[in-house]
Amino acid sequence: MQLGLDIITNTPVSRPPTTRIRIVLVEDHAILREGLKALIELETDFEIVGEFGSEEASLGGISELQPDLVLTDLALPGRSGIELLAEIQRLSPKSRKIVLTAHESEVYVRAALNAGADGYVLKDANSAELMTAIRTVSFGQQFLCKAVAGKILSGYLSNDRRKPTMLDCHAITGREREVLTRIAMGASNKIIARDLGLSPKTIEKHRSNLMRKLNLRNAAAITMFAIRNGLTSSEPSLSVSTG
Repeated sequence: MQLGLDIITNTPVSRPPTTRIRIVLVEDHAILREGLKALIELETDFEIVGEFGSEEASLGGISELQPDLVLTDLALPGRSGIELLAEIQRLSPKSRKIVLTAHESEVYVRAALNAGADGYVLKDANSAELMTAIRTVSFGQQFLCKAVAGKILSGYLSNDRRKPTMLDCHAITGREREVLTRIAMGASNKIIARDLGLSPKTIEKHRSNLMRKLNLRNAAAITMFAIRNGLTSSEPSLSVSTG
């Protein structure tokens, strides 16, 4: 997904009252999930057609239900909500996607948008803003809540520090590239180790090498580098050395 300033919108969008928006909730905290369901179903044009507590449990339901919209957290058991966003695109391509999360960092926002999110709302937003987000996204537009819209805009306006470029990536090995991509998708060292059949200690070594070779100071910077250079897709375009 190409990120641009036109993605920032908080304009309410009206929808014909006879149209019910079919929504799937993905949230691992049962109390919060139940509260969201009760709140959303107060709106006459919304209908919760499925609710799930993990990325894994939600996949079959989303594929079968083909909802109009999926409302998901980023912090999910097992695999991350970032990975779920990509899976939704494959399983239910017409479903719109909103992230509802406590993560307000620009890195998380960009990662979610790059993975296919159509909206991003913080959990401390008020209910009116969430309802506006659902209607706006369902109508085909994109939505960032006010709290994160300013962060994204500031990032575009203050982009004057030296950042690694695509050329820097030629110094990393194929294995390091696999680790980098998974870091950008929100996976922990333990999950990356499981996926690649390596030990967490080995993954930590690859992470340290990436930070050194790319002149990056932390995992958030690795994630931002991957997003800016299109390295978070399943088939990245950059060729690197093997190793």
